[in-house]
Amino acid sequence: MKEISIHARAGQGAITVAALLGTAVFLEGRYALAFPHFGAARMGAPMNSFVRISDRPIRIRSQVYEPDYILVVDATLMRGFDVFHGMKKGGAAYINQQEHEAVPSQEGIQIYTIPADELSRKIFGRPMGNTMLLGAYSAGSGEVSLESLEKAVEEKFPEKIARLNQEAFREGYQYFQEKYAR
Repeated sequence: MKEISIHARAGQGAITVAALLGTAVFLEGRYALAFPHFGAARMGAPMNSFVRISDRPIRIRSQVYEPDYILVVDATLMRGFDVFHGMKKGGAAYINQQEHEAVPSQEGIQIYTIPADELSRKIFGRPMGNTMLLGAYSAGSGEVSLESLEKAVEEKFPEKIARLNQEAFREGYQYFQEKYAR
């Protein structure tokens, strides 16, 4: 089983990303469990979403404490919160931030930065890096295919919105391939 922790602020699409990832995994014939965790229910409050992926039915229902992967939709959360807490050695972090911004190194964890908000402005006209980050995760982890993500978004959103998110998946996937997959 693989476990993913998604760090964001309320309103940045972490719940949507978890649901899309879970649906995409299900479309591939595997099992997934996606769920949010948040404290204060207000826009901008720090929150998490979690996803479990397995080839077998998933019986555990607690939040994820030792993720294999993390996706950080809002890098400002790293200032006051240890997003890497409990992360498994050999895991990977996909962080939405500009390339020139410093990321604390973490022993035994591969860190990938993707300027998802900046890149998403071309597609959405505003910073919406959540699905772009998920595209990069698809490219880097190999846990879910880009095609399955594209199908999952078609099931969730109207055609125009689905098409924009599919473009964001592809852009994130391509960015990762060009920068990290050599």
